[in-house]
Amino acid sequence: MTNKLKYFIGNWKMFGDLGSIKIIFRISRFLHTFKKRNKVVLCVPSTLINHFTKKIKSKNVSIGAQNCHQNKNYGAFTGSVNARMLKNAGAKYIILGHSENRLEGDTNFIIRKKIESVMKEKMNIIFCIGETIKQKNKGRTFLVLRNQIKGSLKKKFNLKNIIIAYEPIWSIGTGNIPRQVDLIKIFKFIKYECKKIFRTKSFPKVLYGGSVNEKNIRMFTSNSYIDGFLIGGSSQSSKKFIDIIKNYYK
Repeated sequence: MTNKLKYFIGNWKMFGDLGSIKIIFRISRFLHTFKKRNKVVLCVPSTLINHFTKKIKSKNVSIGAQNCHQNKNYGAFTGSVNARMLKNAGAKYIILGHSENRLEGDTNFIIRKKIESVMKEKMNIIFCIGETIKQKNKGRTFLVLRNQIKGSLKKKFNLKNIIIAYEPIWSIGTGNIPRQVDLIKIFKFIKYECKKIFRTKSFPKVLYGGSVNEKNIRMFTSNSYIDGFLIGGSSQSSKKFIDIIKNYYK
């Protein structure tokens, strides 16, 4: 049903400086001796991408970006960077549709334009979807997720280059985790919905994100539909990030 390869993707958000590369070095050294098959991506601020990609030579770790402008070409967009610039800096992945960016104005239409621009550069996309606590309490979770998927993804998109990250907005940074019985239903819905909409033979890769840490990671092992995790604050610490990976396989 799911890929054997597990993804552990860190979103550093607005954190880090040039010296923070020591965090990635520690993670890379750990992965060099770790026998499980994983893919680690650390999405760092744009200011660090070029420096980190020049220093990190490990096949176990990729560097990603956290967002991009939707315009494919250069233009009069002060303070913005597009997918082409991030690719030239060394990024292999880009997070799009994160709830924090949606809150600042990213609509499904804008996110679709961003995805198109990233696709043009042949980069990998981490596409975030998720519902608010109000939407959850009204029983609209599946409707919200379907609208976000259909509104942001086109049938012509190659889903092999898109990793979907389910991040319930009410869970991010709160310590509140969805019940596992609910998560299984949601992940099945996302996978089968995408397969139906895009008429693909295989299921998309779907990650979970929202208050993931080294203490609660074990509770996700029973969900065979999860292909990995999008990790926020805990990815800013090499010890916590490594412990998440180790504890998942205990």
